[in-house]
Amino acid sequence: MTTSRSKRRRPHFSGGRPVWLFDLDNTLHHASHAIFPAINQAMTQYIIDALQVERDVANRLRTGYTQRYGAALLGLERHHPIDPHDFLKTVHTFPDLRSMLRAERGLGRLIAALPGRKMVLTNAPEAYARVVLRELGIERLFERVIAIEHMRDRRAWRAKPDAAMLRRHMRDAHVPLADAILVEDTCGHLKRYKRLGIRTVWIVGHLSAAGPSARLPGTGRPHYVDRRIRSLKSLRLGTRASRRAAPREAPAPSAGSER
Repeated sequence: MTTSRSKRRRPHFSGGRPVWLFDLDNTLHHASHAIFPAINQAMTQYIIDALQVERDVANRLRTGYTQRYGAALLGLERHHPIDPHDFLKTVHTFPDLRSMLRAERGLGRLIAALPGRKMVLTNAPEAYARVVLRELGIERLFERVIAIEHMRDRRAWRAKPDAAMLRRHMRDAHVPLADAILVEDTCGHLKRYKRLGIRTVWIVGHLSAAGPSARLPGTGRPHYVDRRIRSLKSLRLGTRASRRAAPREAPAPSAGSER
């Protein structure tokens, strides 16, 4: 009986090369250090100015819409007369972004060494995402950046963890869901997307006890997380170990901010 349960829990592999979907903030760099506080402050101020509300009301709207919709922008756009593009540009523009960035040493080598295709999947706007990737020296390693503007369809703005949005983008990129590996710091996104059959990696090295994660670092691995790592270096080491253990299997792991 134990063997039967173990077999059911094994992720299905399509046999293709892995396709890595990397979240951006608190995954490829340490956004909680300076960038997330600045974004959250800028969003609150934007809501104060646009809606003429007190700071405590603006903070409640920002956090409430993030929890309800996955990104504060979606709630603001749905319930208030704001310009989504102006909002995204305003709250993601910094005079000295380079000084705010913190990332793992040898980040480019770590990403380049992973087998398969690589993409960025982020609820941030494309302009900000590309500036961050450029400053980190890793933009060329990703074949595409799927940012929040690209997640929008003809009916509405969408964001992670919207399932239909991810299916659409994976179909457009010719990626079988069984080949996709999402590396992400937000547990709620991993939980939703695990249901689609993708593999999930929870990176916790940039999280803090006050962060929005469903669980805190060091408290175990939820059932919908295939691997829990502290750093991208750990991801590479785990991938190498997987290849040694199962050389014929596609190499892959086994089983935030408020925008």
